[in-house]
Amino acid sequence: MDNAPAQDNASLFAALLLRARNQQLPLGELFQVAEALSAGGQRILAAELYKAWIAYNDSNPLLHFVYFNYSVTLRQMDDLAGSIQALQACLRINPQFGQAHINLGRAMEDSGLNLQAIQQWRSYADQTAEITAERSSHRLMTLQHIGRVMEGAGLLEEAETVLWQAIELRPDKPEAGQHWLSLRQHQCKWPIIVTSEHVSTRQLVDAMSPLPLGCFSDDPLFQLAKAYRYNNFLVGRPDTSGFTRQTPRVKTGTGKRLRIGYVSSDLRDHAVGFALREVLELHDKSQVEIFAYYCGETRINDATQDRIKAAVDGWRDIASITDLQAANQIVADEIDILVDVNGFTKHARTKIFAYRPAPVIVAFCGYPGSMGSPYHQYIIADEQIIPPENEIYYSEKVLRIPCNQPIDRKRVIAKTPTRAEAGLPEDAFVFACFNGMQKTTAPVFSRWMDILLATPNSVLWLLGAADSVNQRLCTLAAERGVAPERLIFAPKAANPHHLARIALADLFLDTFPYGAHSTAADAITMGLPVLTVPGKTFASRFCSSIVSAAGIPELICDTPADYVAKAIAFARNPAALAAVKQSLQDQREGSVLRDIPALVRRLEELFWEMQGDCERGETPVPDLTNLDVYYEIGAELMLENTDFLDEGTYRQRYLQKLRQWNDFSPLPRDSRLWAEPSA
Repeated sequence: MDNAPAQDNASLFAALLLRARNQQLPLGELFQVAEALSAGGQRILAAELYKAWIAYNDSNPLLHFVYFNYSVTLRQMDDLAGSIQALQACLRINPQFGQAHINLGRAMEDSGLNLQAIQQWRSYADQTAEITAERSSHRLMTLQHIGRVMEGAGLLEEAETVLWQAIELRPDKPEAGQHWLSLRQHQCKWPIIVTSEHVSTRQLVDAMSPLPLGCFSDDPLFQLAKAYRYNNFLVGRPDTSGFTRQTPRVKTGTGKRLRIGYVSSDLRDHAVGFALREVLELHDKSQVEIFAYYCGETRINDATQDRIKAAVDGWRDIASITDLQAANQIVADEIDILVDVNGFTKHARTKIFAYRPAPVIVAFCGYPGSMGSPYHQYIIADEQIIPPENEIYYSEKVLRIPCNQPIDRKRVIAKTPTRAEAGLPEDAFVFACFNGMQKTTAPVFSRWMDILLATPNSVLWLLGAADSVNQRLCTLAAERGVAPERLIFAPKAANPHHLARIALADLFLDTFPYGAHSTAADAITMGLPVLTVPGKTFASRFCSSIVSAAGIPELICDTPADYVAKAIAFARNPAALAAVKQSLQDQREGSVLRDIPALVRRLEELFWEMQGDCERGETPVPDLTNLDVYYEIGAELMLENTDFLDEGTYRQRYLQKLRQWNDFSPLPRDSRLWAEPSA
C-alpha cells in the first residue's frame, strides 16, 4: 500500500473504511494495517481506521483491545485527551485490563493530573488483591508508578509505603527497591535496610543502585562491582551488529582539531552545569572543537544553558531521540573523544556509549566512581581522589587533572544577609552542612551530636528537607541530650542567595562516606573552611581533593575520631579557626581550586594523550575480571555495615574471602587484589 500511487492508496483506504463499516474487517487485519500505517508515518489514517471500526463494531467481544490500540495511536499523535477517552472506554468494557489502567495513569500524570493518576493506579491495585501471574505483573508496575509519582510530589512517607508493597510482591525485582532505599536515605530513616519475612537483606543490597551505595558504604571494590552489575542490568548487551565501531581519525601532528563531545543531562542550572560553564568557555578552539549532547529536561530562561550554548561549537538536544539515533548523530559529528558526564545519575543515557560512537570514551565530572563497563576506557580524576595505589578500584585507566572539581569564577553571588535574617543566633558558633540529607548517616549524625555536646554555645545549620525529616532529626538530637532548637534548617534559596548565606557559618562539617562535592567548593568559595575525613571511594575522597586544592590540607582528618576532635578544638579556639580562614583568603586567587585555565589546559593535554593512544592502537581495555566474585564478597561484607576501616584492614578482609573462593574454585588472576601468585 505504501508503494502504490497516491490515488490507489486513497482507494484502498476507502475500501478499508467500507469493510470496517460493514463489519467485514477482521481484528487481526485491522491491527496489521493500522500498525503499517503508523510505521509509515500515517498515524492520522491509522486513527481514522480505528475510529471507524469502533463506531460500527461495538458488539465485538474484543472491542476493548481496539480501544487500547486506538489510545496508543492517539498518544503517538500527542492527542492526550483523545488517548484518555479511548482508555476510559476500554476500561468501561473490561475493568480488569491492567495495561489500560497503567497507561491511563501515565496519560493523566503527563497531563499534570498527578492526584487522578494515583487514584487511577490505586483503583487497579485494589482490584488485584487476588493475584494471578498476569495481575501480579500489572500490580507491580502500578505500585511502582504510584510510588514514583508520590516521590516526585514530595509525598515521601506515602511513596515509601507503596514501594514496600511492590518490594514484598517481587523482592527479586530491583526497581522498587532502588527507589525505596533512596527514599529512606533522603528521610534519614536509620537503619536504611529493614527486612521482613518476605524480603531479605541480600535482596535489598542487590536492589541498591550505585549512587545510593556511595552514601551507604565506603567500599570501593564493591562500588566497582556494583557498577559492573548495574551496567549489565541497565544496558546489557544491546544489538550493535548494524552499527560500525568507530576507528581513530589521525589528528596528532596534522594541525587538525580534536572533536570532543560532552554528553550530559545537567548542562543547565545544576551543580554540574555550574561546574562546567567556565571550562567549556576556556577550551582552546585552535586545538579542540566542542560538541554538547544534552539529554536532560527542557528548560526555559536557563542562564547556564545559554552560556554553554554560546561556548560550544555544536549543541545537540538528544533528549527526545533514541539511543541509537543519538549514537548516529555523534558518529555524524565525527567525535574523537566522547565524555560521559552523567555516569549512573538521573536521566543518564548510558546505552549510547555501548554503541561506541566515538573511538575514545572517558568518564568525567558528573559521577563519583568507576563505570565498570567494557566501553568506558578512561576516567579523569586527581591525585587526591585516586592516588596511584587506589587505581585497582577502577576498571578504567586513570588520568589526572589538578583538581577534579571545576568551578565557575563568574558565578553571581547575592548580598550576604545578617545572621538574624538567616535565622541564626548572633553569638553562637555555627557548624554547617549543606549536603543533601541522603548523605547524612547514623554514624555521621552521632559524631555531630558528640561535637555539639562538647561545645555548648554552638548550633548545627543544615540544609532543610521535608518537615517530617527535620523533625525526625530534632527528635534524635533530643534523645542524645542535644536541645532540638540547636538544629537550624536552612530553607531552599536561589543559588546566588544560597551562596551568600554560606559565609555566615563558622565551620563546614562534611559527611561520610559520601562527602561534599560542589557544595564543598561553594563553601570554600565563600571563605568557609571545610572539615572532612576521606575514605577509600571516589565519593568519600572528593571533598578532601577540594580542601587540598584550596590550600588548607590541615582540615583533612585521618579518622572520624580526629574529625570530632578537630571540630571541637576549632569551636573552642576561635583564633586557630581565624588563622585558617585568613590562610584560605590569602591563597584564594592563587589556589589550584581557582586556576581553571590550568585545569582546562591539562584536560586538553589528556585529550591529546588519549588520541595518541588511540592512533597507536594502545587504547586501554577495561579489566572486568572477577567482578562477579568481588560483588559476592562485597555483598557479604556489607552486611557487617562497618562505618570506617583503614586501608590495610579493608584489603585483608577481601583477601581472606578471595582465598576462600579460590580454595573452592580457582580464580583467574586480575589487576586488583587477586594479582600476585602469592595472593
